[in-house]
Amino acid sequence: MSRYILAIDQGTTSTRAIAFDLEFNPRATAQIELRQHYPQPGWVEHDAEEIWAATLKVCEDVIAAIGAAANIAAIGITNQRETTIVWDRQTGAPVHKAIVWQDRRTADLCTRLREEGHERRVQEITGLLLDPYFSATKIAWILDRDPALRVRAEKGELAFGTIETFLVWRLTKGRSHVSDVTNAARTLLFDITKRDWSDDMCALFRVPRALLPDAAACDADFGEADASHFGRAIPIHGMAGDQQAALVGHGCLKPGMAKVTYGTGAFLVMNMGDAPPHSRNRLLATVGYQANQDFAYALEGSIFSAGATMQWLRDGLKLIKSSAESEAIAASLPDNGGVYLVPAFVGLGAPQWNADARGTIVGLTRDSRLEHLVRAGLEAVAYQTADLLEALRADGAPPIKSLLVDGGLTANGWAMQFLADICDVEVARPAFQEVTALGAAKLASFGAGLTASLDNAGAATATRWSPRMAAPARAEATRGWRKAVAAALAGAATA
Repeated sequence: MSRYILAIDQGTTSTRAIAFDLEFNPRATAQIELRQHYPQPGWVEHDAEEIWAATLKVCEDVIAAIGAAANIAAIGITNQRETTIVWDRQTGAPVHKAIVWQDRRTADLCTRLREEGHERRVQEITGLLLDPYFSATKIAWILDRDPALRVRAEKGELAFGTIETFLVWRLTKGRSHVSDVTNAARTLLFDITKRDWSDDMCALFRVPRALLPDAAACDADFGEADASHFGRAIPIHGMAGDQQAALVGHGCLKPGMAKVTYGTGAFLVMNMGDAPPHSRNRLLATVGYQANQDFAYALEGSIFSAGATMQWLRDGLKLIKSSAESEAIAASLPDNGGVYLVPAFVGLGAPQWNADARGTIVGLTRDSRLEHLVRAGLEAVAYQTADLLEALRADGAPPIKSLLVDGGLTANGWAMQFLADICDVEVARPAFQEVTALGAAKLASFGAGLTASLDNAGAATATRWSPRMAAPARAEATRGWRKAVAAALAGAATA
Protein backbone atom coordinates (compact mmCIF):
# COMPACT_ATOMS: atom_id res chain seq x y z
CA MET A 1 0.00 0.00 0.00
CA SER A 2 1.24 3.49 -0.85
CA ARG A 3 2.29 5.21 2.36
CA TYR A 4 2.62 8.90 1.54
CA ILE A 5 0.77 11.98 0.35
CA LEU A 6 2.79 14.35 -1.84
CA ALA A 7 1.88 18.00 -1.19
CA ILE A 8 2.93 20.61 -3.72
CA ASP A 9 3.06 24.12 -2.21
CA GLN A 10 3.70 26.67 -4.94
CA GLY A 11 4.11 30.04 -3.21
CA THR A 12 5.08 33.59 -4.08
CA THR A 13 8.74 33.24 -3.17
CA SER A 14 9.39 29.50 -3.49
CA THR A 15 8.13 26.15 -4.72
CA ARG A 16 8.06 23.37 -2.16
CA ALA A 17 7.10 19.69 -2.02
CA ILE A 18 6.56 17.70 1.18
CA ALA A 19 5.84 14.00 1.57
CA PHE A 20 3.53 13.30 4.51
CA ASP A 21 2.88 9.87 5.92
CA LEU A 22 -0.72 8.82 6.49
CA GLU A 23 -0.62 10.28 10.02
CA PHE A 24 0.42 13.62 8.46
CA ASN A 25 3.98 13.61 9.72
CA PRO A 26 6.38 15.24 7.24
CA ARG A 27 8.92 12.73 5.97
CA ALA A 28 10.77 14.51 3.14
CA THR A 29 10.94 18.10 1.90
CA ALA A 30 12.46 19.94 -1.06
CA GLN A 31 12.30 23.64 -1.89
CA ILE A 32 13.46 25.97 -4.68
CA GLU A 33 13.41 29.76 -4.44
CA LEU A 34 11.41 31.64 -7.09
CA ARG A 35 12.69 34.72 -8.88
CA GLN A 36 10.55 37.85 -8.91
CA HIS A 37 10.35 40.09 -11.99
CA TYR A 38 9.55 43.81 -11.68
CA PRO A 39 9.31 45.21 -15.23
CA GLN A 40 7.82 48.53 -14.02
CA PRO A 41 7.00 50.09 -10.64
CA GLY A 42 3.98 48.29 -9.22
CA TRP A 43 4.26 45.42 -11.72
CA VAL A 44 5.17 41.94 -10.43
CA GLU A 45 5.62 38.87 -12.64
CA HIS A 46 6.75 35.25 -12.42
CA ASP A 47 8.02 32.96 -15.15
CA ALA A 48 5.46 30.14 -15.40
CA GLU A 49 8.01 27.85 -17.03
CA GLU A 50 10.36 28.38 -14.10
CA ILE A 51 7.51 27.48 -11.74
CA TRP A 52 6.78 24.31 -13.71
CA ALA A 53 10.44 23.25 -13.82
CA ALA A 54 10.83 23.88 -10.08
CA THR A 55 7.65 21.89 -9.34
CA LEU A 56 8.94 18.87 -11.22
CA LYS A 57 12.34 19.11 -9.52
CA VAL A 58 11.07 19.34 -5.93
CA CYS A 59 8.63 16.49 -6.54
CA GLU A 60 11.40 14.34 -8.03
CA ASP A 61 13.66 15.09 -5.06
CA VAL A 62 11.00 14.20 -2.51
CA ILE A 63 10.00 11.03 -4.34
CA ALA A 64 13.66 9.97 -4.43
CA ALA A 65 13.93 10.63 -0.68
CA ILE A 66 11.03 8.31 0.16
CA GLY A 67 12.09 5.59 -2.24
CA ALA A 68 9.83 5.57 -5.31
CA ALA A 69 6.69 7.02 -6.87
CA ALA A 70 4.95 3.75 -5.96
CA ASN A 71 4.95 5.01 -2.38
CA ILE A 72 2.79 8.05 -3.25
CA ALA A 73 -0.94 7.45 -2.78
CA ALA A 74 -2.11 10.88 -3.95
CA ILE A 75 -1.02 14.42 -4.73
CA GLY A 76 -2.38 17.58 -3.11
CA ILE A 77 -1.73 21.07 -4.47
CA THR A 78 -1.84 24.47 -2.82
CA ASN A 79 -0.78 27.70 -4.42
CA GLN A 80 -0.35 31.44 -4.40
CA ARG A 81 -3.81 32.68 -5.33
CA GLU A 82 -4.94 35.19 -8.00
CA THR A 83 -1.63 34.93 -9.91
CA THR A 84 -2.75 34.73 -13.53
CA ILE A 85 -1.52 32.66 -16.48
CA VAL A 86 -2.98 32.43 -20.00
CA TRP A 87 -1.60 29.72 -22.24
CA ASP A 88 -2.02 28.06 -25.65
CA ARG A 89 -4.19 24.93 -25.42
CA GLN A 90 -2.24 23.21 -28.20
CA THR A 91 1.31 23.84 -27.03
CA GLY A 92 0.76 24.57 -23.34
CA ALA A 93 3.04 27.60 -23.70
CA PRO A 94 2.09 30.75 -21.74
CA VAL A 95 1.35 33.78 -23.93
CA HIS A 96 2.73 36.14 -21.26
CA LYS A 97 4.59 35.92 -17.98
CA ALA A 98 2.42 35.12 -14.96
CA ILE A 99 0.98 38.31 -13.47
CA VAL A 100 1.35 37.99 -9.68
CA TRP A 101 -1.35 38.74 -7.12
CA GLN A 102 0.71 41.72 -5.88
CA ASP A 103 0.69 43.37 -9.32
CA ARG A 104 -1.07 46.77 -9.58
CA ARG A 105 -1.02 47.42 -13.34
CA THR A 106 -4.81 47.33 -13.62
CA ALA A 107 -5.47 49.85 -10.83
CA ASP A 108 -6.83 52.46 -13.27
CA LEU A 109 -9.32 49.97 -14.72
CA CYS A 110 -10.53 49.05 -11.23
CA THR A 111 -10.93 52.74 -10.38
CA ARG A 112 -12.96 53.35 -13.54
CA LEU A 113 -15.27 50.39 -12.85
CA ARG A 114 -15.74 51.58 -9.28
CA GLU A 115 -16.57 55.11 -10.44
CA GLU A 116 -19.10 53.64 -12.87
CA GLY A 117 -20.90 52.09 -9.91
CA HIS A 118 -20.11 48.41 -10.44
CA GLU A 119 -18.56 47.54 -7.08
CA ARG A 120 -21.77 46.79 -5.18
CA ARG A 121 -22.88 44.25 -7.81
CA VAL A 122 -19.39 42.76 -7.94
CA GLN A 123 -19.40 42.30 -4.17
CA GLU A 124 -22.91 40.79 -4.16
CA ILE A 125 -21.92 38.11 -6.67
CA THR A 126 -18.26 37.40 -5.93
CA GLY A 127 -17.85 38.53 -2.31
CA LEU A 128 -14.82 40.54 -3.47
CA LEU A 129 -14.03 44.21 -4.12
CA LEU A 130 -12.77 45.93 -7.24
CA ASP A 131 -9.02 45.71 -6.92
CA PRO A 132 -6.12 44.73 -9.21
CA TYR A 133 -5.28 42.03 -6.66
CA PHE A 134 -7.76 39.65 -8.27
CA SER A 135 -7.44 37.74 -11.54
CA ALA A 136 -10.15 39.12 -13.85
CA THR A 137 -8.54 42.45 -14.73
CA LYS A 138 -5.19 40.68 -15.17
CA ILE A 139 -6.77 38.36 -17.75
CA ALA A 140 -8.29 41.30 -19.61
CA TRP A 141 -4.94 43.11 -19.63
CA ILE A 142 -3.19 40.09 -21.18
CA LEU A 143 -5.86 39.75 -23.89
CA ASP A 144 -5.93 43.48 -24.62
CA ARG A 145 -2.19 43.81 -25.19
CA ASP A 146 -2.59 41.99 -28.52
CA PRO A 147 -5.95 41.92 -30.38
CA ALA A 148 -5.07 38.52 -31.82
CA LEU A 149 -5.00 37.04 -28.33
CA ARG A 150 -8.55 38.14 -27.59
CA VAL A 151 -9.76 36.60 -30.86
CA ARG A 152 -7.98 33.36 -30.05
CA ALA A 153 -9.43 33.34 -26.53
CA GLU A 154 -12.97 33.75 -27.87
CA LYS A 155 -12.36 30.83 -30.25
CA GLY A 156 -11.34 28.61 -27.32
CA GLU A 157 -7.71 28.35 -28.41
CA LEU A 158 -6.35 29.73 -25.12
CA ALA A 159 -6.78 28.66 -21.50
CA PHE A 160 -6.68 30.63 -18.27
CA GLY A 161 -5.70 29.39 -14.89
CA THR A 162 -4.26 30.42 -11.60
CA ILE A 163 -1.18 28.46 -10.56
CA GLU A 164 -2.95 25.27 -9.45
CA THR A 165 -4.83 25.02 -12.75
CA PHE A 166 -1.64 25.49 -14.76
CA LEU A 167 0.19 22.84 -12.73
CA VAL A 168 -2.64 20.32 -13.11
CA TRP A 169 -2.76 21.00 -16.85
CA ARG A 170 0.96 20.28 -17.12
CA LEU A 171 0.92 17.30 -14.75
CA THR A 172 -1.96 15.67 -16.66
CA LYS A 173 -0.51 16.70 -20.05
CA GLY A 174 -3.54 18.81 -20.87
CA ARG A 175 -6.17 16.25 -19.93
CA SER A 176 -7.49 18.32 -17.00
CA HIS A 177 -8.35 22.02 -17.16
CA VAL A 178 -9.72 22.46 -13.68
CA SER A 179 -9.61 24.70 -10.62
CA ASP A 180 -11.11 24.26 -7.19
CA VAL A 181 -13.80 26.47 -5.68
CA THR A 182 -11.43 28.29 -3.32
CA ASN A 183 -9.18 29.47 -6.13
CA ALA A 184 -12.08 30.14 -8.49
CA ALA A 185 -13.62 32.35 -5.81
CA ARG A 186 -10.58 34.67 -6.04
CA THR A 187 -10.93 35.62 -9.71
CA LEU A 188 -13.81 38.18 -9.61
CA LEU A 189 -15.57 35.84 -12.06
CA PHE A 190 -17.13 33.30 -9.68
CA ASP A 191 -20.58 33.45 -8.10
CA ILE A 192 -19.90 32.24 -4.57
CA THR A 193 -23.58 31.60 -3.84
CA LYS A 194 -24.20 29.50 -6.97
CA ARG A 195 -20.63 28.15 -6.88
CA ASP A 196 -20.24 28.59 -10.60
CA TRP A 197 -18.78 31.05 -13.06
CA SER A 198 -20.84 34.21 -13.50
CA ASP A 199 -21.81 35.30 -17.01
CA ASP A 200 -22.42 38.82 -15.66
CA MET A 201 -18.90 39.08 -14.30
CA CYS A 202 -17.37 37.59 -17.45
CA ALA A 203 -19.17 40.27 -19.46
CA LEU A 204 -18.17 43.08 -17.10
CA PHE A 205 -14.49 42.17 -17.17
CA ARG A 206 -14.54 41.07 -20.83
CA VAL A 207 -13.28 37.56 -20.10
CA PRO A 208 -14.47 34.89 -22.58
CA ARG A 209 -16.07 31.87 -20.85
CA ALA A 210 -14.11 29.64 -23.22
CA LEU A 211 -10.94 30.53 -21.26
CA LEU A 212 -12.17 29.28 -17.92
CA PRO A 213 -11.48 25.92 -16.26
CA ASP A 214 -14.03 23.69 -14.60
CA ALA A 215 -14.48 24.45 -10.89
CA ALA A 216 -14.57 21.47 -8.52
CA ALA A 217 -14.66 20.72 -4.79
CA CYS A 218 -11.34 20.74 -2.94
CA ASP A 219 -11.31 16.93 -2.61
CA ALA A 220 -12.28 16.17 -6.21
CA ASP A 221 -10.58 13.81 -8.64
CA PHE A 222 -8.49 16.33 -10.56
CA GLY A 223 -6.92 13.77 -12.89
CA GLU A 224 -3.65 11.86 -12.79
CA ALA A 225 -0.11 13.12 -13.02
CA ASP A 226 1.13 11.47 -16.19
CA ALA A 227 3.40 8.45 -15.72
CA SER A 228 6.09 10.16 -17.81
CA HIS A 229 6.75 12.66 -15.01
CA PHE A 230 7.47 10.43 -12.02
CA GLY A 231 7.52 6.87 -13.35
CA ARG A 232 3.89 6.01 -12.63
CA ALA A 233 0.53 7.74 -12.84
CA ILE A 234 -0.41 9.38 -9.50
CA PRO A 235 -3.93 10.66 -8.76
CA ILE A 236 -4.42 14.32 -7.80
CA HIS A 237 -7.11 14.43 -5.11
CA GLY A 238 -6.73 17.66 -3.12
CA MET A 239 -6.52 21.32 -4.05
CA ALA A 240 -7.02 24.69 -2.35
CA GLY A 241 -5.58 28.17 -2.46
CA ASP A 242 -2.84 28.69 0.08
CA GLN A 243 -4.88 30.58 2.67
CA GLN A 244 -7.80 28.16 2.54
CA ALA A 245 -5.40 25.22 2.70
CA ALA A 246 -3.93 26.76 5.85
CA LEU A 247 -7.45 27.08 7.28
CA VAL A 248 -7.87 23.30 6.82
CA GLY A 249 -4.33 22.62 8.02
CA HIS A 250 -4.98 24.46 11.28
CA GLY A 251 -8.21 22.54 11.74
CA CYS A 252 -10.38 25.68 11.58
CA LEU A 253 -13.45 23.66 10.64
CA LYS A 254 -15.95 25.33 12.97
CA PRO A 255 -17.51 28.79 12.56
CA GLY A 256 -15.58 31.45 14.45
CA MET A 257 -12.19 29.75 14.20
CA ALA A 258 -9.54 31.91 12.53
CA LYS A 259 -5.94 31.78 11.44
CA VAL A 260 -3.35 34.22 10.09
CA THR A 261 -0.59 33.14 7.72
CA TYR A 262 2.42 35.47 7.70
CA GLY A 263 4.24 34.93 4.44
CA THR A 264 5.11 37.49 1.77
CA GLY A 265 1.77 39.03 2.68
CA ALA A 266 -0.44 38.16 5.63
CA PHE A 267 -3.94 36.75 5.43
CA LEU A 268 -6.48 36.48 8.21
CA VAL A 269 -9.24 33.98 7.42
CA MET A 270 -12.22 33.14 9.64
CA ASN A 271 -14.56 30.20 9.12
CA MET A 272 -18.09 31.65 8.80
CA GLY A 273 -20.09 28.45 8.33
CA ASP A 274 -22.37 27.57 5.43
CA ALA A 275 -24.29 30.87 5.08
CA PRO A 276 -22.82 33.42 2.63
CA PRO A 277 -21.37 36.30 4.69
CA HIS A 278 -21.43 39.94 3.64
CA SER A 279 -18.90 42.42 4.92
CA ARG A 280 -19.80 46.05 5.54
CA ASN A 281 -16.21 46.82 6.50
CA ARG A 282 -14.40 45.91 3.28
CA LEU A 283 -13.36 42.40 4.19
CA LEU A 284 -13.67 39.71 1.54
CA ALA A 285 -16.37 37.05 1.54
CA THR A 286 -14.95 33.93 -0.03
CA VAL A 287 -15.13 30.13 -0.09
CA GLY A 288 -13.33 28.54 2.84
CA TYR A 289 -13.41 24.94 1.59
CA GLN A 290 -15.66 22.31 0.08
CA ALA A 291 -15.04 18.62 0.68
CA ASN A 292 -17.70 15.94 0.33
CA GLN A 293 -20.75 17.33 2.16
CA ASP A 294 -18.70 19.83 4.19
CA PHE A 295 -18.79 23.41 2.98
CA ALA A 296 -17.77 26.65 4.65
CA TYR A 297 -17.59 30.29 3.64
CA ALA A 298 -14.97 32.57 5.11
CA LEU A 299 -14.29 36.23 5.74
CA GLU A 300 -10.78 37.28 4.85
CA GLY A 301 -8.56 40.28 5.37
CA SER A 302 -5.49 40.66 3.17
CA ILE A 303 -2.25 42.42 4.13
CA PHE A 304 -0.05 42.83 1.07
CA SER A 305 3.32 43.23 2.81
CA ALA A 306 4.36 41.23 5.88
CA GLY A 307 7.44 39.12 5.21
CA ALA A 308 7.97 41.36 2.18
CA THR A 309 8.58 44.24 4.59
CA MET A 310 11.42 42.38 6.26
CA GLN A 311 12.81 41.41 2.87
CA TRP A 312 12.85 45.13 1.94
CA LEU A 313 14.66 46.03 5.14
CA ARG A 314 17.18 43.27 4.42
CA ASP A 315 17.66 43.45 0.65
CA GLY A 316 16.55 46.97 -0.20
CA LEU A 317 17.82 49.09 2.69
CA LYS A 318 20.33 46.48 3.92
CA LEU A 319 19.56 47.38 7.54
CA ILE A 320 19.68 43.74 8.59
CA LYS A 321 21.60 40.76 7.25
CA SER A 322 18.81 38.28 8.00
CA SER A 323 15.22 38.45 9.13
CA ALA A 324 16.25 36.70 12.35
CA GLU A 325 18.31 39.77 13.35
CA SER A 326 15.16 41.85 13.61
CA GLU A 327 14.06 40.13 16.83
CA ALA A 328 17.15 41.15 18.81
CA ILE A 329 17.07 44.65 17.33
CA ALA A 330 13.43 45.23 18.25
CA ALA A 331 13.94 43.86 21.76
CA SER A 332 16.92 46.16 22.32
CA LEU A 333 14.72 49.28 22.20
CA PRO A 334 12.51 50.47 25.05
CA ASP A 335 9.86 51.69 22.55
CA ASN A 336 9.45 52.60 18.88
CA GLY A 337 10.66 56.16 19.35
CA GLY A 338 7.48 57.41 17.70
CA VAL A 339 8.49 55.87 14.34
CA TYR A 340 5.83 54.10 12.26
CA LEU A 341 6.24 52.35 8.91
CA VAL A 342 3.20 51.81 6.71
CA PRO A 343 4.45 49.16 4.23
CA ALA A 344 2.15 50.04 1.33
CA PHE A 345 4.75 49.06 -1.28
CA VAL A 346 2.04 47.72 -3.60
CA GLY A 347 -0.89 49.59 -2.08
CA LEU A 348 -2.93 48.82 1.01
CA GLY A 349 -5.20 45.80 1.32
CA ALA A 350 -8.00 45.39 3.85
CA PRO A 351 -9.66 47.33 5.26
CA GLN A 352 -8.46 50.40 3.30
CA TRP A 353 -8.19 48.83 -0.18
CA ASN A 354 -6.20 51.66 -1.70
CA ALA A 355 -4.12 50.65 -4.71
CA ASP A 356 -2.48 54.09 -4.93
CA ALA A 357 -1.09 54.20 -1.38
CA ARG A 358 2.66 53.83 -1.10
CA GLY A 359 5.09 53.05 1.70
CA THR A 360 5.23 55.80 4.31
CA ILE A 361 7.48 56.46 7.31
CA VAL A 362 6.33 58.96 9.91
CA GLY A 363 7.69 60.20 13.24
CA LEU A 364 11.38 60.51 12.36
CA THR A 365 13.48 62.74 14.60
CA ARG A 366 17.21 63.32 15.05
CA ASP A 367 17.10 60.57 17.66
CA SER A 368 15.73 57.99 15.19
CA ARG A 369 18.10 55.16 14.28
CA LEU A 370 17.97 52.23 11.90
CA GLU A 371 16.87 50.08 14.84
CA HIS A 372 13.67 52.11 15.09
CA LEU A 373 12.89 51.46 11.43
CA VAL A 374 13.46 47.73 11.82
CA ARG A 375 11.18 47.66 14.85
CA ALA A 376 8.58 49.72 12.98
CA GLY A 377 8.57 47.10 10.22
CA LEU A 378 7.75 44.35 12.71
CA GLU A 379 5.20 46.46 14.53
CA ALA A 380 3.37 47.21 11.26
CA VAL A 381 2.41 43.53 10.95
CA ALA A 382 0.66 43.63 14.33
CA TYR A 383 -1.11 46.92 13.67
CA GLN A 384 -2.43 45.71 10.32
CA THR A 385 -3.65 42.48 11.92
CA ALA A 386 -5.43 44.49 14.62
CA ASP A 387 -7.16 46.52 11.88
CA LEU A 388 -8.47 43.29 10.37
CA LEU A 389 -9.72 41.97 13.71
CA GLU A 390 -11.52 45.24 14.34
CA ALA A 391 -13.20 44.97 10.93
CA LEU A 392 -14.26 41.39 11.74
CA ARG A 393 -15.81 42.51 15.01
CA ALA A 394 -17.63 45.33 13.25
CA ASP A 395 -19.03 42.76 10.79
CA GLY A 396 -20.49 40.80 13.69
CA ALA A 397 -18.02 37.92 13.61
CA PRO A 398 -17.76 35.92 16.85
CA PRO A 399 -14.89 36.82 19.21
CA ILE A 400 -11.64 34.99 18.57
CA LYS A 401 -10.51 32.92 21.56
CA SER A 402 -7.09 32.14 20.13
CA LEU A 403 -5.46 33.49 16.98
CA LEU A 404 -3.74 30.61 15.16
CA VAL A 405 -0.64 31.72 13.26
CA ASP A 406 1.83 30.22 10.83
CA GLY A 407 4.46 31.40 8.37
CA GLY A 408 8.08 32.49 8.50
CA LEU A 409 7.53 35.64 10.52
CA THR A 410 6.09 33.65 13.43
CA ALA A 411 9.62 32.46 14.27
CA ASN A 412 10.16 35.97 15.65
CA GLY A 413 9.09 35.69 19.30
CA TRP A 414 9.21 39.46 19.89
CA ALA A 415 6.88 40.07 16.93
CA MET A 416 4.41 37.44 18.17
CA GLN A 417 4.35 38.93 21.68
CA PHE A 418 3.76 42.39 20.20
CA LEU A 419 0.99 40.90 18.04
CA ALA A 420 -0.70 39.49 21.16
CA ASP A 421 -0.29 42.83 22.93
CA ILE A 422 -1.67 45.05 20.16
CA CYS A 423 -4.51 42.68 19.21
CA ASP A 424 -5.29 41.86 22.87
CA VAL A 425 -5.73 38.18 22.05
CA GLU A 426 -3.83 34.95 22.68
CA VAL A 427 -1.56 34.01 19.78
CA ALA A 428 -0.86 30.30 19.17
CA ARG A 429 1.83 28.90 16.88
CA PRO A 430 2.09 25.23 15.85
CA ALA A 431 5.32 23.27 16.03
CA PHE A 432 5.09 22.40 12.33
CA GLN A 433 5.02 25.60 10.31
CA GLU A 434 4.14 24.35 6.84
CA VAL A 435 0.43 24.38 7.62
CA THR A 436 -0.49 25.28 4.04
CA ALA A 437 1.10 22.10 2.70
CA LEU A 438 -0.47 20.15 5.57
CA GLY A 439 -3.92 21.37 4.49
CA ALA A 440 -3.30 20.25 0.92
CA ALA A 441 -2.19 16.83 2.18
CA LYS A 442 -5.29 16.47 4.37
CA LEU A 443 -7.56 17.32 1.43
CA ALA A 444 -5.75 14.86 -0.85
CA SER A 445 -5.92 12.08 1.74
CA PHE A 446 -9.63 12.73 2.28
CA GLY A 447 -10.29 12.86 -1.46
CA ALA A 448 -8.44 9.59 -1.99
CA GLY A 449 -10.52 7.91 0.73
CA LEU A 450 -7.53 7.38 3.02
CA THR A 451 -9.04 9.37 5.88
CA ALA A 452 -12.68 9.46 6.89
CA SER A 453 -12.81 13.12 7.90
CA LEU A 454 -10.95 16.41 7.54
CA ASP A 455 -11.35 16.82 11.28
CA ASN A 456 -8.63 14.30 12.02
CA ALA A 457 -6.06 16.68 13.48
CA GLY A 458 -5.02 20.28 13.20
CA ALA A 459 -1.48 21.51 13.52
CA ALA A 460 -0.57 20.89 17.17
CA THR A 461 0.08 24.11 19.08
CA ALA A 462 3.61 24.43 20.46
CA THR A 463 3.90 28.03 21.69
CA ARG A 464 1.39 30.58 23.01
CA TRP A 465 1.70 34.29 23.72
CA SER A 466 -0.78 36.09 25.99
CA PRO A 467 -1.32 39.87 26.02
CA ARG A 468 0.85 41.75 28.54
CA MET A 469 0.47 45.37 27.41
CA ALA A 470 -1.66 47.70 29.49
CA ALA A 471 -4.76 49.07 27.78
CA PRO A 472 -3.61 52.75 27.83
CA ALA A 473 -0.29 51.85 26.20
CA ARG A 474 -2.10 49.81 23.55
CA ALA A 475 -4.45 52.68 22.80
CA GLU A 476 -1.59 55.18 22.53
CA ALA A 477 0.42 52.94 20.18
CA THR A 478 -2.64 52.33 18.01
CA ARG A 479 -3.36 56.08 17.75
CA GLY A 480 0.12 56.59 16.34
CA TRP A 481 -0.46 53.85 13.78
CA ARG A 482 -3.75 55.33 12.63
CA LYS A 483 -2.09 58.72 12.11
CA ALA A 484 0.57 57.02 9.99
CA VAL A 485 -2.05 55.24 7.86
CA ALA A 486 -3.88 58.55 7.43
CA ALA A 487 -0.64 60.10 6.18
CA ALA A 488 -0.18 57.28 3.63
CA LEU A 489 -3.76 57.71 2.40
CA ALA A 490 -3.37 61.49 2.20
CA GLY A 491 -0.27 61.01 0.07
CA ALA A 492 -2.21 58.71 -2.26
CA ALA A 493 -5.01 61.28 -2.60
CA THR A 494 -2.61 64.01 -3.71
CA ALA A 495 -0.46 61.83 -5.99
